[in-house]
Parts: sequence; structure tokens; C-alpha cells
Amino acid sequence: MLIMAAAVKPLLPLSPSPVRLLPSSPPWIPSRPTSTSTTLLPTLRLSERRADVSASVAFNPSGSFDLSLDGDEEDSSKIAPPMPPTEGRFEVVIDNDAIRGLDLSPFQVATGITSPLSAEPKDYLERTIGFSINYTREDPGDPRELSEFPDIRLWFVRLDATYPWLPVLLDWRAGELARYAAMLVPHQMNMRMGVVFNPEALELFIMNKVMVVYTWLKKHNVPKPRLKTSDMARMLGFGIGDDLFNLIDQHPLDPS
Repeated sequence: MLIMAAAVKPLLPLSPSPVRLLPSSPPWIPSRPTSTSTTLLPTLRLSERRADVSASVAFNPSGSFDLSLDGDEEDSSKIAPPMPPTEGRFEVVIDNDAIRGLDLSPFQVATGITSPLSAEPKDYLERTIGFSINYTREDPGDPRELSEFPDIRLWFVRLDATYPWLPVLLDWRAGELARYAAMLVPHQMNMRMGVVFNPEALELFIMNKVMVVYTWLKKHNVPKPRLKTSDMARMLGFGIGDDLFNLIDQHPLDPS
């Protein structure tokens, strides 16, 4: 899978020590040594290339993001433009009225997904879904990015609460998954790099979506649900081990 260019910078320094399992932990729970000794979530492995790089993911506000964790100063200023939207994708157009009224009808009309039970993933996985946010600022000089407006974020919170498996259907390569995550995950704005996610919050977001998406794909008999779910996690810089999928299979969720 092609990966868009991006920039990632460490937020928390990692110890150069190798990863060790905690003696009292099950074998599927790794720990990542840090200066404050934190434990990673089950089978969530960072796709890191160097031991001194932390779990941060950044993307620029236009939608392009980076999965390389080299953290090089020189490369971080060369963020590539986002790839164009997938041809023929479902385009959801939302404006101030829909956002402030928490109105999901633009999404429902554009995609035909009128309820969580009405979506057939095979109809959307190839065509994908994207968003056009036509948001008029009260102050034309307001420098904030869209992901910094509370009312826009609240609209996406409602959307995600209604359709929690939606991230797997988004137009990943055009930056839609990264922007969707920014609406739901705490982050900071960096003038040079764009949006930098809170690493722990991003881990929790990915873990939640892995559980929901994998179960939903399996319920609808989508081929290779583990691979599709893992690809989604990798788009935000995380690798998922089979142990987690095995646990989900033992105790399946209701994805509807």
C-alpha cells in the first residue's frame, strides 16, 4: 500500500533499552520503557525504526501525513501535498447549519447509510468516503484549523458515535483518516508540522477502532478482515499483532 508523505516528531523520549515484558504481565502485553515507565496497550506495536523515537504522528492541515518515525529536522519541512481524492468516492458536504445542529443527514444522503445496520462494507471499501467541510468562520481572520473548532469536532463525535466503524471506509490515501482522527483525538498544532497527536490518546483511539472495525468486517464476511484492520492502524503509524485479533475472536463484540 502506498503511504503518503508526512512528518513525525518525538513528543516523549524513549529509553534506548530494548523492549521487555513485565514479569507479571501476560505475554501479549508488551511494555515500552520510557523515562516514566509506561505500559503499552495489548499487542499495539509502534512501527518505529529507531529506539529513541516516540509514538507521535503528525499530518499537515491539508490532509497529508507521515508514517516514517525518523524524526529528521530536515525532512519535516518537506511535507508532500495530499494525494487527490479517490475518483468516484462518496462526498459528504457539511456546512455551518449541519455542524451546529449536529445534523447527520448530509452524511446519510451522500452515502445512503441511513442507519448503522444499513451499511454493507463491500459497497464502500473500494469507492471510499470523504468530507468537504464548508465552514464559514465568524471571524474571517480566525487562524484556527478546522480540527480546532469545538462545534466541528462535536459533529464528528456524534458521527463517530453513530457509525463507530466508519474509519475503515474513509479515503485514507487522500488524508481522510488522519483528519478524522484529528477531530476525535487530542492534539497540538505545530506551525511547521501541522497537527501532532497526543500519543496515548492516539493509541486508545486506534485500539478502540481495531476492536470495532475487525468485528464489523467479520460480521459482514469481508475477506481478510485482519489485514484490512491492520492496514487501517498502519495508516496512523501502528502495527497490530495477531494476539489481539485472537482475543477479540474469543470474546466478540456487537458492532452494530
